[in-house]
This record gives sequence, C-alpha cells and structure tokens, in this order.
Amino acid sequence: MSILDKFRLDGRVAIVTGASSGLGVAFAKGLAEAGADVVLAARRVERLEGTAELVREAGRRALVVRADVARPEDCRGIAQAAAEFGQVGVLVNNAGVASAVPASKETPEQFRGVLDVNLHGAYWMAQAAAAVMTGGGSIINVSSVLGLVSGGLPQAAYSASKAGLLGLTRDLAQQWTGRKGIRVNAIAPGYFASEMTDQYPDGYLESHISRMPMGRVGDPEELAAAVVFLASPAGGYVTGATFVVDGGVTLGG
Repeated sequence: MSILDKFRLDGRVAIVTGASSGLGVAFAKGLAEAGADVVLAARRVERLEGTAELVREAGRRALVVRADVARPEDCRGIAQAAAEFGQVGVLVNNAGVASAVPASKETPEQFRGVLDVNLHGAYWMAQAAAAVMTGGGSIINVSSVLGLVSGGLPQAAYSASKAGLLGLTRDLAQQWTGRKGIRVNAIAPGYFASEMTDQYPDGYLESHISRMPMGRVGDPEELAAAVVFLASPAGGYVTGATFVVDGGVTLGG
C-alpha cells in the first residue's frame, strides 16, 4: 500500500452530522472523494439533498437521514440506518449551534440548548456509532479554537461546549481505542467562512485576520483534508489528539 493509498476510505460508510450546510458539506464531499459512502444527517433534511448530490458526483452513495442529535433516539436511528447501508467506519460529529449572549443575561434554556447539541449530541452520537462500528473505526469531534482561546465575543455556552468536546475526546479514546479499535480525535478549526460565521457582527472576521500568521481565513477543503487524514488508515496511530487547524490563531501573537 502506498502512502496515498493510506488516505483511501473505500468500502467504508462515514456518518456526517450537521451535513446540510457549511463545513459539514465540505466534510461529506471530502470523505466521498476519499472513497467512502456517506450518511448525511441534519434537522433540515431538505437541504441535505444538495450535499447528497455532491457525494454522488464523487461516485459514492449517499443516504439522507433527518435527525436532531440532541435526541438520543435520533442518534440511534442514524447509526442503525448507517449500519444497514454498509460497514460503518467513520463518524464526524459536526452538528453544532452557536450563541453570543452576555453571561449576565444568558438564560438556562439558552445555555442548555447549546450544550444539548454541541456536547451532549456528540456524546449520544458517539455512543450510537460505536455500537455499530463492529470492525473498529474513527470518530472525529468538531471542536473549535474557542474551546482553547477567547474569541472576543460573549460566547460562554459555545466555548464551554467546545472545550467539553476536547475532554470527551480524550476520555472516549482512552476507553475505546484498545477495547473496540475505535480511534477518537478532535479538530479545532479556526476561522472558516460558514453559515455560522455569517451570523457574526460586520467586520468581526476581518478584525481577527491580524491574529492569524497565515493572514487569511481558512478554506473548508483544508479542514476536510484533516478530517480525511484522521478518518483513514493514514491516521492509524493517532488517537485522543486535538488537531488545531487555525492559521496560527492560537499562537497568541
């Protein structure tokens, strides 16, 4: 097997949550180009069809599942549908929501709503996927640099959820890598243009470019490449790690 062959995912089924827009679309497309069939899950099922078409254009099969990862029963439904589709080998826990509410004003419902999707949903989905990864596999939790550093906006719930994902990643890796053959890693993206960043105040992204040694926001394909590495045999000796893909934001310059 050549080095390039190690990045292939032929014969595997990958699950991508939050696949209806933004980075989820890039992840699904990248995994399909690496050879995986892809199960696409999101609440907005009508928008998943566009992602499914990209997967099919790459020559792979796509399955669309309407689900809310905050509901454990929905996560089990995604995993069961994926297992019927083929050999599940990859989960990308990408579903997420953001909020920017001052801590003195954030309600319990607002705070819990973010954690229910970003952290709890990733846990329920990991549990469900691990149960059907009978041949081992790779789970990739999509965290954020805001789980490591401050972004300058009042984002207590979002930052807490993304920091929590890093701890969850380490613990699941410790529990499952040796016993189940499931590697568990996280990526911590910096600033990438997406539907989520469209909600930022005018000029917010531009103001952060000065913090980036790369001098630009990221291209979603650059992040998808990191996901393919962690999902594939190329990343076979990596578990419990956090891959920071941020153009240098966390250097602190």
